[in-house]
Amino acid sequence: MPDPKFTWMDGKLMPVAKATIPIGTHSLHYGSSIFEGIRAYGSPAGPKVLFLDAHVQRLFASARMMRMELPFSAAEIRSAIFSTIKKNGHAACYIRPICFRGDESLSVNPRRASVRCAIMTMEIGAYLGQEALERGIDAGVSSWRRTPPGVGLPNGKIGGQYVNSSLMAMEAQDHGYVEAIALDMQGFVSEGSGENIFVVHNGVVYTPPMAGSILLGITRAGILQLAKHLGYEVCEQNFTREFLYICDEAFFTGTAAEITPIRSIDKVKLGAGARGPITQHIQESFFDIVHSKVDDAWGWLTPVK
Repeated sequence: MPDPKFTWMDGKLMPVAKATIPIGTHSLHYGSSIFEGIRAYGSPAGPKVLFLDAHVQRLFASARMMRMELPFSAAEIRSAIFSTIKKNGHAACYIRPICFRGDESLSVNPRRASVRCAIMTMEIGAYLGQEALERGIDAGVSSWRRTPPGVGLPNGKIGGQYVNSSLMAMEAQDHGYVEAIALDMQGFVSEGSGENIFVVHNGVVYTPPMAGSILLGITRAGILQLAKHLGYEVCEQNFTREFLYICDEAFFTGTAAEITPIRSIDKVKLGAGARGPITQHIQESFFDIVHSKVDDAWGWLTPVK
């Protein structure tokens, strides 16, 4: 896949090679950044951005959590996303807006450092592999717990918090798993290292609640809407690690992961050890919408203008 040639930084499109930051940048040292992960899907009418407004709103919500006053409006961020996609000539792509503290201060208190913004785009395939979308992946429960409320900001997409995710992802790889599943500090299932999680038991779809130290996933919200529309009972509630072993199906959701089935957890096979029928139904319905094969009844997709 070709590397993107242009990025947007601080209000200007520029060649990627010129989009540099000083070594004293506050966010590089302390993780004082916020970001989003967004996808644009190809269509006969050109690229369309999935859940654009929800992602931009969450970026500003994360900024409020971090006491960051963004120097651009939501409309300007939207416009910059469109401009970067068009300038790079993407038919489909992954989009990463990031806002970060500058290099004016290395004090732990970040308020003397400016707030800067950038948007990068890249062409990617399936985050966990194309085969994973059909056959499912093997996951393991991590020994690392998800950052709890009062210690971090689990509902926000904060750069420094992803150290927690990185530790989970490395541990999962070391144990031979594709992805990790985190528990919260009370021992209830929380989410993956970079995805929300759903499980299916006796035809009912379960997912952890907001209070379970989860990121308020944009794709998660879409799947809740879609699953209910397809006629499934959906429960947002706490459930335990052992419930994972007796569920019939499980899957991850996220912008990058899309809908990735889980075929085993801690080497315990789920169902037939492959993508389950309810997961497949939800997954195929989701892809039909984002790939513009059916009518976008809920307005999930925004054409690049």
